Amino acid sequence: MARSEKARKKPKKSIIVCVCGLAGSGKSTLAKKLAEKYKLKYCSGGNALKDLAMQEGYESLNRGWWERKEGMRFLEERSEDSKFDKAVDKKLLELARKGDVVLDSWTMPWLLKKGFKIWLEGSPKKRAERIAKRDGISVKEALKALRIKEKQTKAIYEKLYGFSLGEDFAPFHLILDTENLAAEEVFQVLCAVIDNMLIASSAQKSEVIFGAL
Repeated sequence: MARSEKARKKPKKSIIVCVCGLAGSGKSTLAKKLAEKYKLKYCSGGNALKDLAMQEGYESLNRGWWERKEGMRFLEERSEDSKFDKAVDKKLLELARKGDVVLDSWTMPWLLKKGFKIWLEGSPKKRAERIAKRDGISVKEALKALRIKEKQTKAIYEKLYGFSLGEDFAPFHLILDTENLAAEEVFQVLCAVIDNMLIASSAQKSEVIFGAL
C-alpha cells in the first residue's frame, strides 16, 4: 500500500477541549462557538446541573439563573449533598471518553486526564459588569451574587475533589486574560491556538500563557 494511501486511512485524532473560568468570564459563549467552528459536541456542566435542579422542583431556569434566588438556593442544596455534582461529572467523563467534544465545566480540567484545557481569566469587577449587562441588574448586585456563589462553589469542589477553583491553574495548557478583550477577540485568539496546537501539532503537549494573572 502506498504511503499516501496509508495516510488517508489513518484515523482522525479525537479532539477534547475543556473551557473553564469563573462566572462572567465568557466561557459558555466561547465553548459554544468553538464547538460550532470545529464541529464538536458541546456539553455544559452548568446546564446539566440545571436539569437536575428542574427535576428537584426548581423553577425559572432562565439566563442568569445561577445568580438569582433559585440558583442560590440550589447551590445551598449542593453544598449539603454532593450527589448532584457527582452525577454531572460522571456524565461529562463518559462524554469525554467518546471524544470530539467541548466541555464547558468547572471540574473537568482536574478530573479529566486528557484534552486541551483553557482557563479564561477576568477581574471580579469586569465579570460583574458583564453579568449585570446580561441580566439587567446593577453591577453592585452582580458583584455581591458572584462573591457568594464563588465562595460556596469553591468550597464544594475543595471538599469533593481537593482543588481550589480560581486559584489552582496546574491542569491548564492555556490561560487567557480576557479583561480587555472583546468576545470575538478571545474567540480568534483561541482559534489560532487550537489550529496550531491541536490540529497542526496534536501529538505534542505545550503550555502557553497569555496575560498576567
